[in-house]
Amino acid sequence: MSSQPVFSQPEEAGFLPIAQLSLLVAKLMALGYRCLGPTVENGAIVMRELDAPDGLPRGLQAEQAPGRYRLTQDPHNRYFAWANGPQAIKPLVFAPKESLWRVERDAAGALQFAAVLPTAPAQAIIGVRACDLAALALQDAHFLHAGRRDAHYAQRREQLFLVAVQCAEPGATCFCASTGDGPTPTAGYDLALAELPDGFIAVAGSAKGDEVLNALSLAAATPEQIEAARQQGQAAAASQTRSLPGRNLRDTLMGRLDHPRWDEMAARCLACGNCTAVCPTCFCHAESDEPALNGKSSEHMRMWDSCFSESHGYLHGFNVRSDIRSRYRQWLTHKLATWHEQYGRSGCVGCGRCIAWCPAEIDLTEEVAALTTAEVQP
Repeated sequence: MSSQPVFSQPEEAGFLPIAQLSLLVAKLMALGYRCLGPTVENGAIVMRELDAPDGLPRGLQAEQAPGRYRLTQDPHNRYFAWANGPQAIKPLVFAPKESLWRVERDAAGALQFAAVLPTAPAQAIIGVRACDLAALALQDAHFLHAGRRDAHYAQRREQLFLVAVQCAEPGATCFCASTGDGPTPTAGYDLALAELPDGFIAVAGSAKGDEVLNALSLAAATPEQIEAARQQGQAAAASQTRSLPGRNLRDTLMGRLDHPRWDEMAARCLACGNCTAVCPTCFCHAESDEPALNGKSSEHMRMWDSCFSESHGYLHGFNVRSDIRSRYRQWLTHKLATWHEQYGRSGCVGCGRCIAWCPAEIDLTEEVAALTTAEVQP
């Protein structure tokens, strides 16, 4: 897939008129993809299956602030004027709950074990944001690591077709420009779009994307259209009011493990786990066994967990993180500091979901600013 900025090769960019967006969806459906796009559900934008090629909604925006998410109307009636919803790609590859293996007794009463692999349909996700592509790359690094490849994740991941969209209207909680992950897609997409008033700049980022783009027979995007998209991305980045003070905070944060700010955060934090549930890079999980009532079989289940839960820090005989202070510190220092040792970068992609969906209105960027100084690594 592409590792170049969307508009770095303008000669390869096509222009998809606004009235023809449904043709793109129709082509994906014809290729056998189950198409998912933005849908309003319980007052939020979520990715759900589209019933028809013209099923993408228009005119949605999301007003976001600490502890606040509310849908509003876009005065320009655009398709992708919203920044993000509570979830994007993660639930489609790392299932919230699934069976890993099953055990049952055969006719002789002996136990028989068998892996349980998911049925993974081909899925096209339309409207993916740059921050979520960056998060998916981190999930890939964890679940597809050589020597410990997760078969369940891999089977779903291989079936994805990703249609990314430049984020022209970042939410007030977004800070992807400071983490280097947006708002314009740079890697990991099959197709990338930039929405303009009369249509979309479209570029392919993979062989699968080339196949779809070629089938649409688009006219080439003009230099003026490409420049408008570039400027739109720059304006979106400049509009973000939140930021992190650096992209590598490891030494700074690990040197402040006894900072009094941890106590202040713990006094506000409810340890509800909302931040980890909506975070596109968190991958903590628990495993349990669910026996059948007749005692003849049992399923070994994996489900999302959170480092904010008391059980997550329990080892035999004691709990290594028995209070909220230690749990919040574990989450923040792992996400922003020790991930550099594991994955070569921070675990935060600047999507701002943890801010918008925190009922206590805790702002990660505000807390990091209080914990750090200006002397951080660039």
